[in-house]
Amino acid sequence: MHTVKEAARLTGLTEHAVRFYTDKGLVPSVRRDKNNTRMFDEEAVNWLHGIKCLKQSGMPIEVIKTYVELCLQGDLTIPKRTALMMEHKEAARARLEEAKRHIDHLEQKNGPVRSHYGTPSARHSQSRQLGRRSAYA
Repeated sequence: MHTVKEAARLTGLTEHAVRFYTDKGLVPSVRRDKNNTRMFDEEAVNWLHGIKCLKQSGMPIEVIKTYVELCLQGDLTIPKRTALMMEHKEAARARLEEAKRHIDHLEQKNGPVRSHYGTPSARHSQSRQLGRRSAYA
């Protein structure tokens, strides 16, 4: 059994996040000891890993809660869980495409600046040839 601190260390979450997720009911297998301290077995740690992954992928807490509830209902909910994950995957893919468009835009804006001023390594090389120190040295 692991304490909040140990569960946080094992999952890479903050202690605050571990408490938050358990308070939201996202870790169904968390136990409490005689002092009402949260205790995490391997199953609870696995739930935390899964929650972390879903949260980092952009899934809202309410949707994670729905997913956990569906998991607890058993195999009959596999089609619903699959649909939920596919919907989330498509939303994540759309965010990724949007991020790519932002990067393309930044590249387009940076191109004229680079061609006018040169790259830091080119300036560094030119300033060395001229005997001056570059701001990038």
